[in-house]
Amino acid sequence: MNLSHLGAPIGPMTRVHGGFANRMYRLDTDQGSFAVKELNLHDRRWTYRVEDVFRFERAAFAAGIPMPEPVSASHSTLVHRWVEGETVPEAPVSAAYAFEIGEVLARIHALDVPWTSTPFEDHAPRDWSELAARAAATGQPWADGLASQAGTFDAIAHFVDACERPGPVVLTHRDIQPWNLLAREGRPVVLDWELAGMLDLSGELGSTALGLAKGPGVDDIRPGIFRSVLDGYVAGGGVLPRPGPSWFVYMIGGWLGHMRWNILRCLAGVEAPTGPSLALSHESVFNGVTGLPALFGRLPELEVLLD
Repeated sequence: MNLSHLGAPIGPMTRVHGGFANRMYRLDTDQGSFAVKELNLHDRRWTYRVEDVFRFERAAFAAGIPMPEPVSASHSTLVHRWVEGETVPEAPVSAAYAFEIGEVLARIHALDVPWTSTPFEDHAPRDWSELAARAAATGQPWADGLASQAGTFDAIAHFVDACERPGPVVLTHRDIQPWNLLAREGRPVVLDWELAGMLDLSGELGSTALGLAKGPGVDDIRPGIFRSVLDGYVAGGGVLPRPGPSWFVYMIGGWLGHMRWNILRCLAGVEAPTGPSLALSHESVFNGVTGLPALFGRLPELEVLLD
């Protein structure tokens, strides 16, 4: 990658571990510090619209959205100014933090940014029994769990395809979760905009509010934190859509697709040149095999959060 436009390096570029889809590095130069992200070009689950996303990021930054400054973008590399902050653990955030995230979402949705990409709706995968058989044949450590839940994953796929999305559809970040956030003096900084695009508003709000109101599983969900996100959204000028299961279909469907993507990486059995490590893919599959059926089973309880 050609990074000469960032200035003369004052040290080696260093890998920052932990990314779920891409690989990131820190580069310090005579012009400052930069986050350099190497995009996964080999097995993306979606088409990355680099020009649209970068234009959206620039507009959001110019509007004062708390985020790293976008510096440059190419087909394979994204560069942002490095931002120091505390990582946000996968645990319920404070009510004040959740409220501000709601306000930030309302401000993002109010941006007037041209978007040339059309939403692509794919059917949820239905090959879970086949994947379970391949996992057993190749001795995957999570093969038995996948086989026992194959029917549940088929049911989840049916739910994702059949659930009505009431709209409106908004241009948004699409992945505001703890792993894509920092905290600076207790206030949020929004990272990782690569998934940005059009999305049903209820799906964006439900995914964000639930992600900030729970821990790694679904045993500890704080209704007050969930509601704080929605209160912040209204305070920021947003209008809440009507309640219903559509609030959670995006999170459930996204987790389903992410798990299958990691299953395929694990079945390949080799370290890919980009994307997460093989160990991290195995961890993601373990979490999905146990956590996704639990989340889906609690869907009626989750809808109560909207009352």
